Amino acid sequence: MGKLRKFLQSSPDLPSRTFSSIFIVVAILGGIYAGGIYWSVIVSVVAMFSLLEFYKMQSTKQDLSPWLVIISGGFILLGTALDMSLTSILCTISCIVFIALFLEIVKHQIKNESFALENMGAVISGIAYIILPWSFMIIIRGRNLGLVVLLALFLCTWSCDVAAYFIGSIFGKTLLCDKVSPNKTWEGFCGGVVASFICGGTIYLLFPSVPLFSLLLMGLLFGIAGQIGDLGESLLKREAGVKDAGSGIPGHGGFMDRFDSILVNATLAFLILEIIG
Repeated sequence: MGKLRKFLQSSPDLPSRTFSSIFIVVAILGGIYAGGIYWSVIVSVVAMFSLLEFYKMQSTKQDLSPWLVIISGGFILLGTALDMSLTSILCTISCIVFIALFLEIVKHQIKNESFALENMGAVISGIAYIILPWSFMIIIRGRNLGLVVLLALFLCTWSCDVAAYFIGSIFGKTLLCDKVSPNKTWEGFCGGVVASFICGGTIYLLFPSVPLFSLLLMGLLFGIAGQIGDLGESLLKREAGVKDAGSGIPGHGGFMDRFDSILVNATLAFLILEIIG
């Protein structure tokens, strides 16, 4: 009890963090249940704010202009919502890269300076890291079992986040990756994986028509991959020299801070669906 009391006293942002979490949970689960345009709008809003935060972090190191990829990201999300084919999306990404290169040619001709390598890399990374995972979540909702997979994706990831946060804060002793994220511990990591695994099994009680093994496997994979995604975003913030990716969500920082684990798990969920058909 002493450790728990000390933890609560050292977490002044816990009330705002809790309120924000409740709002996010209601919005996301409501959007998943409603599907269609409602889910696409929620996904697009979160994705675009996340993309803007990502480019702000990149701009701390390089002189980048985010507007091309912001417009392009919105176009890809809109095309996905309108059931544009994956082949068309890939072609769009390729065209965006060439447009970025063309703009740098013009800039070099006019100003005798350019940042072609940096801007082309920024375009690719922003689309691959932010836009595509959220686009996958739009596609998943339209698939058979898409509702269940999205519920498992978010509920398992959130269960992992909450368990890792509390268990790591109260019982954590063995540092996990201190040079990247000094507060994360192996105790928190293992607690998060176990919580995600249990959550996957619990979802089976709501959807018994879905194989239990598949839900348990998703719970296990989401618990591991999601925390790696969280470490990845910590590395990006460390290189950018910022504490949070943004300030749009009270108690959590930015949209990237709240959904960093979701990005990698969404890609994993889409891959699983593609494999099992």
